[in-house]
Amino acid sequence: MKSFMDYLQYAFYDTTGWDPDNSYPSLTSTAQGLLFFDTPRGLRLNVSSLSSSHSATSYGFGNVGLINGSLSYLYSSTPLRWRSKASTINLHELVEGYRHIQELKPEDGDIANEPWHRSLHIDRNDTFLYGRMYLPRSTLEALYLRRLSATRQLKLACVSDTSSEQSGNILALLQNDYGKFSTEYLYSTDGALLGARGLYNFGYDPRQGSQQSLPPEQLSGRLSAGGEVYYGLLNKSGGVSAGMRFSTLPKHTGFPYTMTLTFNPLMGNLSSSYTVKAGRNVALCSQFDFNFFSYESDLRLGCEIWRPSQPNDAEWAKKLIRNDWKSNALHPEDDSSGVLKARIDQNWKIGLLWEGRIKELLFTLGVSLDMKDKDRLFRGVGAELQFSS
Repeated sequence: MKSFMDYLQYAFYDTTGWDPDNSYPSLTSTAQGLLFFDTPRGLRLNVSSLSSSHSATSYGFGNVGLINGSLSYLYSSTPLRWRSKASTINLHELVEGYRHIQELKPEDGDIANEPWHRSLHIDRNDTFLYGRMYLPRSTLEALYLRRLSATRQLKLACVSDTSSEQSGNILALLQNDYGKFSTEYLYSTDGALLGARGLYNFGYDPRQGSQQSLPPEQLSGRLSAGGEVYYGLLNKSGGVSAGMRFSTLPKHTGFPYTMTLTFNPLMGNLSSSYTVKAGRNVALCSQFDFNFFSYESDLRLGCEIWRPSQPNDAEWAKKLIRNDWKSNALHPEDDSSGVLKARIDQNWKIGLLWEGRIKELLFTLGVSLDMKDKDRLFRGVGAELQFSS
């Protein structure tokens, strides 16, 4: 489950018209959410508040090993209108699971100089600031986001830690999203790393306007391909990877599904995944990895099962409302009280996670099991509670 501050970061993306799914790092986000979710260890409590539409604070406490905690502060120059109370937040916006890829929206005029982008007014001064201090280690984290134009964004992530060799690290990202394709250029002070990423979407070009003249097959799915290359100036080493994804769009009439294929030629790793939304409340995922150098392979299976909320006493009254009246009721997918996530690999390592809501609290319960090690069957057990207002 996302933290409250990560949730507000996505609210900033939504408010400013930025699509985080249209980038190379998000190519395998669906499989990552179903197969590589983190299970909590120990007990952790997070209390957060969106004190105004521009600022928020968060406090965290945990007991993993020693008593530890964190203090966080957030500021956004543009108002964040997403729901902030734990009792009303849409769980599908918090849980990292199956991601429905949306259609590319047509641009409004000359996007290079036009303040209107994807039906939203974009201020070139839109800024997002976030800071977090960990106690008692006194480690600092900072994040700076700034919209430079309707299609460009600058992201700076910083970490200050006296226990590390370099006492900190700064990562700078210059991101461009033109709809049809996106690019990303990065620099990290850790090894003086330079890198570039790109993603290209086949089919519909949002810069050409309406989709009415397109064939039906281009409206029901989208094929994307991209790659990345990076090189460390200090350690004289580099890397490269490529990948592709096919995902159904909202106009697809059958079961939604996503297929991905990634390849790292230097390491010889080939990874493929297939995820299907088998029902309104069920998603299934499988991933197969193979290494051409060592001939080793790995298989992982995962799923998520959503628990619909129980109907309340007002359901009979809602049925009497006329169809032409506007309703503020939640979307059917919002009407969920929790989700069970499970994964297993060929080594019989199992992960179970239950995330949901109890009145004013969001909770996460998780356990990691190693079925081959009878002496250490339980690798980790934990619970996390979140309250926000």
